Amino acid sequence: MFRSVLVRSSASAKQSLLRRSFSSGSVPERKVAILGAAGGIGQPLALLMKLNPLVSSLSLYDIANTPGVAADVGHINTRSQVAGYMGDDELAKALEGADLVIIPAGVPRKPGMTRDDLFNINAGIVKNLCSAIAKYCPHALVNMISNPVNSTVPIAAEIFKKAGMYDEKKLFGVTTLDVVRAKTFYAGKANVPVAEVNVPVIGGHAGVTILPLFSQATPQANLSGDVLTALTKRTQDGGTEVVEAKAGKGSATLSMAYAGALFADACLKGLNGVPDVVECSYVQSTITELPFFASKVRLGKNGVEEVLDLGPLSDFEKEGLEALKPELKSSIEKGVKFANQ
Repeated sequence: MFRSVLVRSSASAKQSLLRRSFSSGSVPERKVAILGAAGGIGQPLALLMKLNPLVSSLSLYDIANTPGVAADVGHINTRSQVAGYMGDDELAKALEGADLVIIPAGVPRKPGMTRDDLFNINAGIVKNLCSAIAKYCPHALVNMISNPVNSTVPIAAEIFKKAGMYDEKKLFGVTTLDVVRAKTFYAGKANVPVAEVNVPVIGGHAGVTILPLFSQATPQANLSGDVLTALTKRTQDGGTEVVEAKAGKGSATLSMAYAGALFADACLKGLNGVPDVVECSYVQSTITELPFFASKVRLGKNGVEEVLDLGPLSDFEKEGLEALKPELKSSIEKGVKFANQ
């Protein structure tokens, strides 16, 4: 008798705590779909999104092994209901009703590979997945992680245009890992707490197209030109640093999943009407002559609410901006050409 009362009391207290913690009564229902959920990025990303109280339904899709990932993640005692979908026949169910689709699908980089070496494989995967998004959840926000992002975002845009479903406010290239790395590396050199650091990163998401604006970093630190040059180079080569350190066993999966979860959380907050959510992302843009460009973006109920100006650049950053444009232009054109073949 005593035990049953205790159990009922404990259960009631737990439900009360959950209601307070997650405010599920006031937080909208949000379905998030992860395409490529059984992969090296997809699995930790699925875990992190399961921990996000803004997610009510978590849909995990891949060509294989998704039921196991879904069963594993689904045992975690957080708000969202988890479902796993596998293979082409189940893609529609995975996508229907999604508010946000995150795409880490594709093959990872291996030592010696550039992001462009990934193009022929990943471009085809992205093309097929985006065709399905246009059909089954055309109004969802789309967060593109699959590399080369400089090309896969233009591919997605062209596929959505062909379907008559393109909304430039809802398509994002996830460049958050560049920001995460820039913050980490800067904090180490400036000897400041990394949690307090902010560094905008503009351009694209590969090599020299990645341009951290350390002149705009906060808190400001009096770092030499040589240090800033080295920090820029390390941020640009961060992916290669991890690929080489893993020695053929993978690429940046854990830090990419973290960055992907951060950006997804920002998108969900924007959708839910949280004001002043600003993150860097690779989007359709008019702030340079290039049709797609990464910069600070204000997020809202429609996705992109505003693409913010670049702000003042140092001479070094101005040079970097001009230097990255030809390569980024070429990557964009490569994506557009592939989508229209």
